[in-house]
Amino acid sequence: MFDKMKAFMDMQKKMQELKRELENNVFDAVSSDGIVKVTMNGAQEVKEIKIQKELSDMDKASLEKAVKDAYNKALKRSHELASQKMREITGFNLPGVT
Repeated sequence: MFDKMKAFMDMQKKMQELKRELENNVFDAVSSDGIVKVTMNGAQEVKEIKIQKELSDMDKASLEKAVKDAYNKALKRSHELASQKMREITGFNLPGVT
């Protein structure tokens, strides 16, 4: 029983370390058209959004599409990063974590 408690506490400690590591891992994702850049961390917090073009040069629908595209790319990257880190800690891929 003590071994199981110790293993659980070790895993809990590793998960806290993973959380800190993900929070410190920052990356950029750029929309397909290059108009919007989203900076996000591995904990899926948006740190910055940059628009690479003058707003007067584009219509609302194009800007909305670019923001959505860049955000979705950043979100996908954060999922991949979390999955990679989980595999490093657990040694296997957990179902539901892509």
